[in-house]
Amino acid sequence: MNLLNIKIVDGQVKEVWDNPPPEGEEGWVQAVEVYPELIPHRQIYNGHTFDLTKDPVEIVWAVRDVSVEERRDSLKGHAAFLFKEVVKKEMDKEVDNFPETQYNAGTVDAARIEFENKVNALDACTTHEELDALL
Repeated sequence: MNLLNIKIVDGQVKEVWDNPPPEGEEGWVQAVEVYPELIPHRQIYNGHTFDLTKDPVEIVWAVRDVSVEERRDSLKGHAAFLFKEVVKKEMDKEVDNFPETQYNAGTVDAARIEFENKVNALDACTTHEELDALL
């Protein structure tokens, strides 16, 4: 458990520090973060509240559900990132210090086909279960 320090002024949290507060300054108390368990790939943490009635004070993280669309878009973004990495790696061969390395259009084309197939498969998904099946 990671102890934090928070400064409370007039019942309001004004500062949160992960190191010791200034000596002699009033209003500082210890706090802990409370992370509810998440359903993997289907929920994320979303903001927090302070429970000032607890000692140490609890910083309680809220949970929100991830929509199928949001998750699908994230997976498509990751697929695009992986494709761009292949393209960049191949392009870098043209400017490296090794004349024997050359851009390979076949490698890029195969990565493009894989990317397009992944995006098409993701676009066909309408449920979390279908998305799970692609992972």
